[in-house]
Amino acid sequence: MDVDDEAKKVIWSLQNNKRTEAERNVFEPTGKKPMNRNVVYVLSALGITFLLSFALSLFSKETTHFCFLIDSYCFNSTENPIAYTFYIFMNLWILILGIGIAYLIGKKLGDRFKI
Repeated sequence: MDVDDEAKKVIWSLQNNKRTEAERNVFEPTGKKPMNRNVVYVLSALGITFLLSFALSLFSKETTHFCFLIDSYCFNSTENPIAYTFYIFMNLWILILGIGIAYLIGKKLGDRFKI
């Protein structure tokens, strides 16, 4: 029983094996570890949030009197706009972290108490 080997041959390459060996080896691993981009992502998130808080402080027309942690360390939003920007920035991150922590707690409780 003769079976035609050419009929069974499966060609996996879309180029029909037209690439040379050097072209096939272009994508060999270099041995370098990929760069960890977590630091870049965190710094860009902090920068975008700071720019957003600066924009929010510019849109505020009325003067606001605010204090950092102690009552004796107070500022005026028109006299010190950078401190007011930092104040908005801290409040935004307190909200973001609070939402994230509430999500994690809810997820853990949901995993523990399955209905």
